[in-house]
Amino acid sequence: MFASKKLQKFNKIKHCFFSRKGGYSKGLYKGLNCGKGSKDNKKNILKNLNYVAKKMLVKKDNLILMHQTHSNNVLEINMDNCKKKVRCDAMITQARGLALGVVTADCVPILLFEKTSNIIGCIHAGWKGAFSGIIKKTVLKIKKLSSKSKIYASIGPCIGKMNYEVDLSFFKKFSKKTKKNKRYFSRKNNLKKFFNLRKYVADQLLDLNVTFDHINRDTFKEKNNFFSYRRSTILKHRDYGRCISVIRLI
Repeated sequence: MFASKKLQKFNKIKHCFFSRKGGYSKGLYKGLNCGKGSKDNKKNILKNLNYVAKKMLVKKDNLILMHQTHSNNVLEINMDNCKKKVRCDAMITQARGLALGVVTADCVPILLFEKTSNIIGCIHAGWKGAFSGIIKKTVLKIKKLSSKSKIYASIGPCIGKMNYEVDLSFFKKFSKKTKKNKRYFSRKNNLKKFFNLRKYVADQLLDLNVTFDHINRDTFKEKNNFFSYRRSTILKHRDYGRCISVIRLI
């Protein structure tokens, strides 16, 4: 489990970036696999989610997860819609007693807290969501609810730059959008580049005047701590687990 030094300073919230350690899953999913979309034993996933809910001091039904689609959809959660299946990649809420969770396996989990109006949020920022504006949409949605907002965030564990290898078409997609995006890439060889997803996400928060810190851990490299989609693909595993990051108002 990992915590943000920035977010820990606020006694109105509780948060955690959970690792894969602990939990009830076996085999490929050994540990705390919280991915409902994985092919893991569903009973073990539910046990894992129950474990997380207890750690966060909420009822199991009040741990709210998204049906993540690598989109830029942001949803405000309240006591009326929290039990419905939500297709989005970011959630915000002012409701106490609800814990918002995001599951990842190389993508970037971002937890947010707006201290003026007590708004929390979580973002699933893979390259697709980050590229299509999920971070900006989430922050602007928070600012709309709180005109004098002061937002704090933490960027959680994700794949490290030297393990995120991409082809030239991927690079061209980003550089075509704006030449500034070239700074997030470094050369591996004539056909491949490395992509710095963490910095790409961090600079968007910086541009939006969000104060943030990092849980600077590489999900690909740290196989004992984290699940990794890319590592599992390279090892030709049939599937992979997901870690969870959670925030709630107290």
